[in-house]
Amino acid sequence: MGYGNYYPPYVPVAEKRAKADKKLKQLKKKNPDIRPVRLEGQTLARSWWGKAWNKNLERYADFSNRIGRGRSYVRHNAVLDLQIQPGRVTALVQGTASLPYKVEIQIKEISEKNWRAMVAACEGRLETLQELLAGKFPKALADAFTAQGEGLFPTPTEIGFFCSCPDWASMCKHVAATLYGIGARLDEDPSLFFTLRNRDISEMVSTAVAEGTKTLLDRAERKSDRVMDDADLSDVFGIDMEPPAPEPAEAKAKPAPKAKKTAVQKSKSTAIDTVAAVIAKHPKGVGVGDIRKATGFDDRKIYNIVHQLKEKGRIRSAGWGKYAAV
Repeated sequence: MGYGNYYPPYVPVAEKRAKADKKLKQLKKKNPDIRPVRLEGQTLARSWWGKAWNKNLERYADFSNRIGRGRSYVRHNAVLDLQIQPGRVTALVQGTASLPYKVEIQIKEISEKNWRAMVAACEGRLETLQELLAGKFPKALADAFTAQGEGLFPTPTEIGFFCSCPDWASMCKHVAATLYGIGARLDEDPSLFFTLRNRDISEMVSTAVAEGTKTLLDRAERKSDRVMDDADLSDVFGIDMEPPAPEPAEAKAKPAPKAKKTAVQKSKSTAIDTVAAVIAKHPKGVGVGDIRKATGFDDRKIYNIVHQLKEKGRIRSAGWGKYAAV
């Protein structure tokens, strides 16, 4: 689009990329932490989360007619830096000017109503963090996540943006490129979606697993020929089960000797204490990744134990995805 009767001269793709690469090298000298968006080939997004992000933007009339302006910018490596923080994305996008334009996008966090509905939708359909991040879940859950105005993804009214360029359009090419850049960044790290929407991804997984376990226990209490004992449930879900209440002793009977803990009980108790000890060593909070390195436990087991420790009041949330001792 031109300005008045002026139309910018055609610039070959190779020249655009060379200009962007040159500017990126200059910026890296001043800021080594700069994070450019680089695509593999011409595909804008490959992961479930990246594709779902782009599809969500493109289905709204407010965006669909303008967001396409940013596709070529992303493909030409024009997004020199893109940083995702809770509710906020900042970017540097190389345009026709010598200096890159500054873009800022503000996104509201998921409403409490939508978040609770999504956590509930995960019950019985989600087992591990890896499944969630890899987009490997039933179609019904994917449909719930992407439900227009009711799922996890933002609507146009929840998105605000600014660009330092002189373009008069409400969504310029640089903002559009940044929005597509977010989808590409989610290919690298899908958990950033939850950072952006300011929600704790571990809550979704741990609550879904805990609620699923409770449902199974409720069913097990009903009269049925198919009964799963506590030891089996403990092994399947990686959680501690309360031992059954002892039979009342006869009045004159000698007190029974203290029962020794079984190997299963000891291992479960040791696992909980091990995780609690790791968390206690980090007063400012520790994430699941560090707990995994320290204990060797898989994420599913860690989330189950973390949920139990929170229920018992032994630990608390200490920021996004971090836990600290109470």
